[in-house]
Amino acid sequence: MANLKEVRNRITSVSSTQQITKAMKMVSAAKLKRATNAIIQLRPYANKLKDLLANLSASLEDGSSPFLQEREPARVLIVVVTSNRGLAGAFNTNVIKTANNLIAEKYSNQLKAGNVSVVGIGKKGQEYYQRRKYNVIGNNNELYSDLTFLNVSKVTESIMQGFLKGEYDRVELIYNRFKNAAVQFLTVEQLLPVPKAEKKKQASATQIDYILEPSQEEIVEQLIPKNIKIQLYKAVLDSYASEHGARMTAMDKATDNAGELIKALKLSYNQARQAAITTELTEIVSGAAALSAN
Repeated sequence: MANLKEVRNRITSVSSTQQITKAMKMVSAAKLKRATNAIIQLRPYANKLKDLLANLSASLEDGSSPFLQEREPARVLIVVVTSNRGLAGAFNTNVIKTANNLIAEKYSNQLKAGNVSVVGIGKKGQEYYQRRKYNVIGNNNELYSDLTFLNVSKVTESIMQGFLKGEYDRVELIYNRFKNAAVQFLTVEQLLPVPKAEKKKQASATQIDYILEPSQEEIVEQLIPKNIKIQLYKAVLDSYASEHGARMTAMDKATDNAGELIKALKLSYNQARQAAITTELTEIVSGAAALSAN
């Protein structure tokens, strides 16, 4: 009977876990809808602004804006966008793995020299690199509690000031780009210096007749800081939507797995119960037969 009690306790425990995972799935589904609406509204504007600025700045000299200046990447800043919470499958692990591969492949010499710094947006990435003794700058774990353009801009302004002061020669951004609840794309982008349009894009851009007021230089000078802030804000919104999509998918699978486990445990419980009843009946019949023989 002790075995039956253990199985009953396991069924109760798994049922409680199933209720929790089901509730977490519903919460993530509600948050996902709001996060999806936010990134869908921002993405066309951010992409168009990025393309427009890349085309305009391609014809300018590097010295026209300090954010366009290409320098030898002796000091590198990696911006890793993760989440504050787990239980989202491989969401955080994949971002961190991508960041580590980027550092190992492109910036191994800078890492050996101690010239690789990390800005972690999200508790999981922040704690990971702190445990491994990286130079982690700032603490942005509370950003998701009030995710607004103004709050993300404060982080971006700090990064821009570091670039202007020469603390970093290049800034790389790693995050999950949202497609749908089941699919997120790991994305690596150069945030600073601002990338210019490729030659093919430049050739097509020359066919576009822009009317610029007051001048191309002044417009680019004003747009570049705004574009940098918009791109980081878009990345954080993308990651936030991807997080809830990944968590909703993970909790849905966990709920289904719990259901399958409950079925298997109930089958095991019924088999054990039937075996116990059969044993008791056998003992009763055997005892009765022995008494009648006497």
